[in-house]
Order: sequence, then structure tokens, then C-alpha cells
Amino acid sequence: MAADSEPESEVFEITDFTTASEWERFISKVEEVLNDWKLIGISSGKPLEKGVYTTGAWEEKSDEISFADFRFSITHHYLVQEPSDKDGKEELVEDALPLPMQDLLCMNNDFPPRAHCLVRWYGLREFVVIAPAANNDAVLSESKCNLLLSSISIALGNTGCQIPLFVQIHHKWRRMYVGECQGPGVRTDFEMVHLRKVPNQYIHLSGLLDIFKSKIGCPLTPLPPVNMAIRLTYVLQDWQQYFWPQQPPDIDALVGGEVGGLEFGKLPFGACEDPISELHLATTWPHLTEGIIVDNDVYSDLDPIQAPQWSVRVRKADNPQCLLGDFLTEFFKLCRRKESTDEILGRSAFEEEGKEVADITHALSKLTEPAPVPIHKLSVTNMVHSAKKKIRKHRGVDESPLNNEVLNTILLFLFPDAADKLADGFESRTSTPAGNNPPPENEDYNLFSQFKSAPSDSLTYKLALCLCMINFYHGGVKGVAHLWQEFVLEMRYRWENNYLVPGLANGPPDLRCCLLHQKLQMLNCCIERKKARDEGKRGSVSDRSPGDTGKGADHSGDNADKEKEVGKSWESWSDSEEEFFECLSDTEDLKGNGQENGKKGGAKEGNKEPVNLKPEGRLHPHGKLTLLHPGEPLYIPITQEPAPMTEDLLEEQSEVLAKLGTSAEGAHLRARMQSACLLSDMESFKAANPGCCLEDFVRWYSPRDYIEEEVVDEKGNIVIKGELSARMKIPSNMWVEAWETAKPVPARRQKRLFDDTREAEKVLHYLAVQKPADLARHLLPCIIHAGVLKVKDEEALEDISSVKKIIKQIISHSSKVLRFPNPEDKKLEEIIAQIMGVEAIIARARSLKAKFGVEKCENEEEKEDLQRFVNCLLDQPEVSVIGAGRGPAGSIIHKLFVNAQRVSAVPPLDEELRRSGSSEERRLNAGAVSDFPPPTGREVILRTTVPRPAPYSKPLPQRMYSVLTKEDFRLAGAFSADTTFF
Repeated sequence: MAADSEPESEVFEITDFTTASEWERFISKVEEVLNDWKLIGISSGKPLEKGVYTTGAWEEKSDEISFADFRFSITHHYLVQEPSDKDGKEELVEDALPLPMQDLLCMNNDFPPRAHCLVRWYGLREFVVIAPAANNDAVLSESKCNLLLSSISIALGNTGCQIPLFVQIHHKWRRMYVGECQGPGVRTDFEMVHLRKVPNQYIHLSGLLDIFKSKIGCPLTPLPPVNMAIRLTYVLQDWQQYFWPQQPPDIDALVGGEVGGLEFGKLPFGACEDPISELHLATTWPHLTEGIIVDNDVYSDLDPIQAPQWSVRVRKADNPQCLLGDFLTEFFKLCRRKESTDEILGRSAFEEEGKEVADITHALSKLTEPAPVPIHKLSVTNMVHSAKKKIRKHRGVDESPLNNEVLNTILLFLFPDAADKLADGFESRTSTPAGNNPPPENEDYNLFSQFKSAPSDSLTYKLALCLCMINFYHGGVKGVAHLWQEFVLEMRYRWENNYLVPGLANGPPDLRCCLLHQKLQMLNCCIERKKARDEGKRGSVSDRSPGDTGKGADHSGDNADKEKEVGKSWESWSDSEEEFFECLSDTEDLKGNGQENGKKGGAKEGNKEPVNLKPEGRLHPHGKLTLLHPGEPLYIPITQEPAPMTEDLLEEQSEVLAKLGTSAEGAHLRARMQSACLLSDMESFKAANPGCCLEDFVRWYSPRDYIEEEVVDEKGNIVIKGELSARMKIPSNMWVEAWETAKPVPARRQKRLFDDTREAEKVLHYLAVQKPADLARHLLPCIIHAGVLKVKDEEALEDISSVKKIIKQIISHSSKVLRFPNPEDKKLEEIIAQIMGVEAIIARARSLKAKFGVEKCENEEEKEDLQRFVNCLLDQPEVSVIGAGRGPAGSIIHKLFVNAQRVSAVPPLDEELRRSGSSEERRLNAGAVSDFPPPTGREVILRTTVPRPAPYSKPLPQRMYSVLTKEDFRLAGAFSADTTFF
């Protein structure tokens, strides 16, 4: 028994020797991809509409497969179409041809201008291509080509896919494809021939018909007629008879001073060369039948003038040189320079011999002396005299990058108040420095807030344009450094002599603008303060009346958050929550400034000021409020203006406050630093209202912190009783502490909250140390702003809808990039490239207008038609010519070719003199010149429906496409055969 059981315990294994080969795996992978893309089964779709291959959307999806270790990419190309309502009915039709075979005969989309090459050659709406994945790989041997063809044939048969499947063979640049399409009982083979040298018998239509018929091999004696579509393409390259309308700027006139200063405020525009290089005219005969026309090596009926359809496309010059683009590009290159102004120009022009080691404190003490400064007569000579004197010590006049004429012209443009004729009107100018601003609702004017640049009528904006022109025309970076040096010297001259800087809006620095613009506004604020102080009076700009907002016990809660932080509600002068006041130097003296009569505890009687003080610094009576205890009218005091801040100072201030930490001591110190303005106002209030108390100040300064209620007194009468709010009663309240510390000192005798001398010197030092690269970074938003405005103005003259959309995209993109400090160079280059692209489009439009004589056309209707035609040439790959050769545009195109032919036919003069023959012979030779040159390309599509391969086979579509150029000849055939009856 044991012996019998041994065989049963053994494991019985079956080894399968039918392992799949690499070829079978490859076929399986192809089938798997076709299944994943749901390309199996009967293909269905709507009949193709005319022009849908051009106007419709094409999509593709790809995957990767491999044959052994050779990688292929498989790609599905298809036209996106809406699903047909008749799909269900179409599937029931018996013996219906697959959709690709129907497309072979469709004549609505011959010669599409923009499509995959297989779409143009075979007219297919959907197909799959298998090609080597790597660009340098190629299927070269015939055996490999046949193996791939067998693979796709098996895959199509196994899956029932009716979509054509192509394989790319040979090198990719040759665009050689072979393929197959299968349907129920039918098959179409896609074959191709590609030659460098064209056989003579295939140059004309007769030879192509012969090869088509021989390939079909139709056994029927009366061969069904062959339908033909023919296109001849002519290229026009010679535009000599039409000069390029763009005139370059006259640099000599600019240097010579003949051009006014306004020329410095304009950017150039336009292409320096013709942006249209070629015009391609396609003459098409879309529906011809064999026998209607003759085209052989002896005679041809294919006259382009008689062609029923004309279409035109233009070839654009690659990256035409454009003036605006060059200006922007060259200015952007400045951002990458490393040299300082001193390194570029030599020794600093600000240094004077013998004073290099002078103590800076002497200069500051001299600047802060309150002696009145006489206003001298302004002129360009006076302005730059000191600068010239210093510069001459270190370099000769001839070595200066900018000559005097250019420099004077620029300075007059930047500082129009410097002209002698405007010197007398200096005072009126300073009162309205920004009076010429366009209204705020002007969209173009308000672009500066999106770009963070500067208003288009500001000094900063003009300076950017001048530096851009100097950089391009007058010495490059040296000229920029020279002009900037003169500009900084001018700023110091104006500060020292109390001359306001023109072209800047009144008020504190505008944080919507670039930092350089803010610095110049800060300098103007300093000059205003210094000028008012030197003249011994306060201008209306420096006076403020916060009481106007507090009248009538205004309890609105707009600035509640600000009051909690800073302790004030001055809505009349503070519209922003970004107000910080650097008052550390003032708060250090708070402990030592306690008043002798200040009492601790916060009692009302203890907080009152002595009534016997003489009131000082009164602005005007409040009108409604009276002091609580003396009962006298409450006067609004003259107070100090808060210190203006630029964004870098605000950031620095916020960093200092943040570093104090969250401890109680840090919070207390932070509050004291921020209360310098509050202390100043309290001192002014005490000086204007002797005998006042904290409640009086709060009622005027922050009405919401004084709560009034109706109560019944002992006698039963209703009286109004008021008290401070809860936050004012907190122990060690900053308001109470500041009130106890404050002395009755009028604003004119207080320590300045805004040290204009120190701030002005800081601004001037900041300007002086700027390198040309830093300057270019600051002003690049202004240059981009100017470039956008320039293309908008130029586009308004041409009215091109596509350009309007691009400009909106540029504005949106620039707003996002320029809003933040230090944008990336790559993003800035993208913006400049977009502006250059718009400039090129507008230049092309003007070139085409000049060539087609749009402006010279007297007939309004024809003029509108030509304008539309030109606009379509810019937007569309190919434009049909209405009326073909007989329409308005066709007549102009015909003349262009005729003129070009005549120019090319005229021989050189010496050759003409040597030529023998009578004048009659020469006239006959000249008359023999054709209106059109030989066609650059000849395309022919031949179609027919014949039974193949046997007379009793099913009639199936046959198609052959031929293209002939100077160095290329291609035949692409699709030949169908019946696989059931053969």
C-alpha cells in the first residue's frame, strides 16, 4: 500500500511553452491603449461643415508603449465635435462606410491653413499616430516598417477599431507615414512617396492623373470621372515699390536743440524694418472634373487671375527691431549693472577739495539756522552752476557724458519753473503744483496705483522717460549717472534755497507710488515746513482742525480701533490706519517734564490748569463746547502736523515697535512712543485753554470717550451728567499720564514732531547713494507704465480688437508683478516681451495698411472692406479674398505682383546697353513678362469612387494628394479595397 500511495503524493506540474513574444506583447499594448481611449467599435459623427478644420478645436492625448527596448509614443488626434443627435440612427444603416473613408471624399475642408499634416494630406478628422518616442530615433529598415504595419493591422482587426492608425517611418523631418483603416469588409491603405528631385512627368496635372489611375488599377472600361481640387501658391517678397512708413527719430535735431523739451517725455514707437516679410497668395480651383481643363508641359489653363478662390496669408518677420521694445530692453539691462555713480563718473562730484574730512555736524547746524534765505532768480545756469564747478575739478567739460545743450534741455523739461520767463510766477506755481492732474476717474491716469509707479504728469515719471532716452541715445549708463548726479544736486539746491520741487502732488507721500516718488514727496514736505518756518508763519497746509470732526459730540465708530491704539480720532487729517509716529526722543523726556501743578490720582480739580495763564496758540472758538469748570468758550488750538512717512520708514517703524515684544514693559514703552503726537496736542490745548481739564480735552479730541447721560438731581430736575469712558478710567492710563505730564506750551514753542532738516538730509543722502542699477529698479514700473500707455495710444489709432485684449492682459499681469517689492527679473522680462509683441502687431497693421493703400482709398465702403481685410490678416492664419482677383483687395494684390515682376524683369543698365536688337524687339520682350512669377507650391487633390480590386467589388473612395515645391515632392495616397468580394 505504501508503494501505491507514493505516486499520489507527488506534485504534478504543467509547463506552458507558449510564452508570448515581444511582437505579441507590442500588439497587446496597442490594443490596450485603443480600449482605454474607447476607440473600438463603429465610428460615427456629423458631416463636416465648411472650414471646421480651421475654426474648430483640435485636441490630442498621448501614451507610451514599447517594442522590446524601443520606445514609441502613441497619440490620438481628434477634432472636438458636439455629439450628434442622429448617432443611433446612423448605426442602423447597413453597409455604411467608416467615417474616415467618408472624410476622404469630403471637399469642404481642402487645404486647411492650420492643421496636422495628415489632416491636410488625407482630410481626416480623427486618427492615431505611433512614432518613435525619442527625436533621434527612426524606423529605417523595410522589414521593421512591415512589422509595424502588420502589428497595427492585427490590432485593428482584433479590436474592431475604425479609426485610421498611422506609423511614422524614416527620419522625423521627412514626415513619412504609412497606415491603415479597417471597416466591415473594407480596408484603406495609406501610402506615401517623398522625393527631393521631382520627375518631369509629374510636374503637371496630366502626369499626376496617370499615376493615380495606374495605382487604382480599375478594371472598368469607362473609368468614373476623377474630381480634382487644385491650389497654386505665389509668394511676393519684393516690397520695393512701397517704402516702409516708419521714420526713425532725428537724433541730430534732438542734440542740436531743435526739438522742444516735450520730445523727452515721449517714447518712440514702431518697427525699424518692415515687419511683413512675405505675402503668400493661394489661388484655388476647388471643384474640377477631369477633361475640363488642360495642364501639361506645353499648355496650361490654370491662370491665377481666373481662379474662383483667392486666399492670402502673410509671413511675419522674425523678431523685427522695434523702437519701444529696444528702449525698454536697454533700460532693463541697467538693472543688472553693478557700478556705483562714482565708479562710472570718477571721483564723487559731491566732494570738494579740502573738505573731505569736515564734520557733518557743522553742515547740519548750518542748515538748521533759522536765518531767512533770499530767493534768487531761477535759471538753468544758476541751477547747475555749483555742480558744474565741482565736476570740472575732477574731469574736463569735454569728458562729460552729456553735453550742455542736452543737459539744459532735459533740466528745462524736468523743471519748467527754472526758465527765466517763469521765475516771477514762482509763488503761484508752488500753490498748485499738481493743478494739471486729469480727473481721478481717468482710467489711464490711475494706472500708476496698479503699477506702483507714479502719475503720468509727475516729475518721477518724466525723469524715468528722460533717463530711458539718455540710456539709449546719449552715452548709456554714463549718461544716466551724469543726469542723476545733476538731478541730486538740483534737489539739494532746492532744499537749501526753499524752492519746492515741481510735478509732485501736495500732502504726505503717496504710498501707492514707487519709493523714489515718495522720497521726492517727502523732500517737498520738508521744503514746505522749512519755508514756512523761515518766513515766520504757518501756512494753511500746516494748520489742522481736528475739532471740526468732533463738533456736536460725534459718536461715530469709524476710527474706534485707531483710538484704542493711538488715542486719537483725527479723521480730518488721518485717512489711513498706517500712521506711526517716531517719537522716542520725545518720550525719553516725559519723566522729566512733569508739571509742578500736576497731581496724581486723576481728580478733576487736581487736573485743572491755573486760570491766570495767558492763552496762546488759539485757532478759533469751537462754537458749541465750553470748558466744564470755568465755563469759558473752548478754543481749538493750533497743533503740529503729524510727521509724513514713506513706506520704508513705516516698515522700519513697525519693526522697531515689533521688537519691543509683548511684555507689559514693552507694551507700555510702545504706547509712549506712539503718544508723542497726543502729548503735543495736549500741550497745545492747555496753552489755548487755561483752566481746562482732561474731560475738556477728551470732549474735543475724542468725543466718544466722553459719555453723557440724563439724570434726575435732588430737586427732581433732569440734568445732563457726563463722565469719561471706561477705558479712560483704567489705572495708569496713557491719556491721564500724558495729561499730567503735559505743559501749557503752544505749538510754535514745542519740540518739532517732524524734524524736516533731518528728514531732508536723509532723503538727499538716499538719493545720492543710489546706483544706476538701483535707480533703474525704482523707475522700471514708470517705464512699463509709459510703455503700456504708449501702446494704448497707438492702438486707439488702429482699432485692433485682438490688441485690446492683450493690453488688458498686460495690465493685469503687471499689476500682480509690480505690486510687490523686488519682482523677479523673469517676470519683468515677460511683461516687456508682451509690450514688444503688441508693438510688433501694430507695426504689422500699419505696414499692411500702407501696402494695401487703405488710407488712400476714396470709396468709404471699399475702405471699410480693406480695413477688415487687413485686420483679419493679423488675426487669422489665412484670409479669403472677396471677389478673388476681381475684388478691391484682389486688384491691389494683382498690382503688387505685377510691379514686383516688372522690377525683377528690368536688367541692369550696362546689360541693357550691350543687348543687341531693335527697340521693337525690346518692347516685345518686355511685354512677354507674366503678371505672376512661377508658383512656389502646387497642390493637387484627386478623388474618385471605384470598385476595387475587382469589377464586382464594392465602390470605395480613392484619394491622392500631391504637393510640389522647389525642392520637395510628395504623394500621399489613400486607396481603399473590398476585403469581402475581391
